[in-house]
Amino acid sequence: MRHDYVNSMSGVRHWFDWLPAPIASILLLVIAATIALVFSRLITDAIPRLPGLRRVPVVRMVIGQLRSYIRFLLMLLAASAALPAAIGLSSETLHMLGKIFAFLFILILGFGIIRAFRIATDSYLTRITLKDSSDDISVRSHQTQIRVLRRLIEITFGVITVASALMVFDAVQRYGVSLFASAGAASLVVGLSARPALSNLIAGVQIAITQPIRMEDMLILNGDWAWVEEINATYVVLRTWDKRRYIVPISYFLENPFQNWTHSSPALIGSVFLWLDYRTPMDRIRQFLEEEIVHCPDWDQDRANLACQMADSNAQVISIRIIAGAAGAGQMWNLCCDMRERILKRIRDEIPECIPRSRTALVGDGAGDDAWPEALVSPRINRPDQGPYTGPNLQMPPPGR
Repeated sequence: MRHDYVNSMSGVRHWFDWLPAPIASILLLVIAATIALVFSRLITDAIPRLPGLRRVPVVRMVIGQLRSYIRFLLMLLAASAALPAAIGLSSETLHMLGKIFAFLFILILGFGIIRAFRIATDSYLTRITLKDSSDDISVRSHQTQIRVLRRLIEITFGVITVASALMVFDAVQRYGVSLFASAGAASLVVGLSARPALSNLIAGVQIAITQPIRMEDMLILNGDWAWVEEINATYVVLRTWDKRRYIVPISYFLENPFQNWTHSSPALIGSVFLWLDYRTPMDRIRQFLEEEIVHCPDWDQDRANLACQMADSNAQVISIRIIAGAAGAGQMWNLCCDMRERILKRIRDEIPECIPRSRTALVGDGAGDDAWPEALVSPRINRPDQGPYTGPNLQMPPPGR
């Protein structure tokens, strides 16, 4: 078949005998590549339209993503096979063109394989994500392993592809042999200069195996809530709640302590602190919590994690802690805000005397002098259902007091 193809290209070559031999040979290679381009366009456009493959979206996606690689490969193959018919070029030129075509062929083939591998892994990740849309730890663990190991495989295969393509040239082969002969000193120099990159690559493997972080884990970094958006071979992209991004070296997560709120489970317990007056009835606050928590859409309905306790006190106020569970970090934040708003509204409307206040009393110098005025020491509260307070009028202190 190749012999027939070369004979056909030789016949085409004779069409341009009226041109200088080198130009005619170059024009022959261009014509061969153009014919291959047209043929490849017909193939890549016709395959997705076949009756049996028209309803398969994966085939259309793969053909669409690899269309350029397929066309370039066919063009290189056609031009390389037509080299024997380019008799107008010198043997040195033909030899160099053969090396260049082989170099390009290895590069396109290698990076086409990398691209196909990425398409396959992306399709698999999309399928497992759609299969279980809930926040599943096993799914996120699987995603983390595939993404990190995929990056390492792509980098390794990319280096091998470039090295193999360069080894086509004789000068690079001689340099590689001499470099291999001095591998002891060269490895020391390369190891020292590439130590940060190598440490991050090794850390990436450890992250994929041990998984201290996973995709969409919620971390606390520099006081910010941040979700793991992307795990690359050498760095991690963290997304904060306000759409900022942290770019962190991947070795950071093996060398520094950090908080991972969703390492074992996405469910979290939120806490709300209220600072109220000493006269606050705890039974009423617990009643408010029981009545209002059922109206919070982000509550996980787990009463085992529902509590209202007096957590602390000082000279002015008491601190009340209210806790409740939520399915995730975002839901926990919304639940805390909702609970705080609802409980404070009930306190303001029904027991306003529990709102913190400052108390001031004037005390005389004498040993038997009482605080003045007594009505200000513990004032009554004007409740909405009781009308205005009609107690005794306050008098101005007499002179000297």
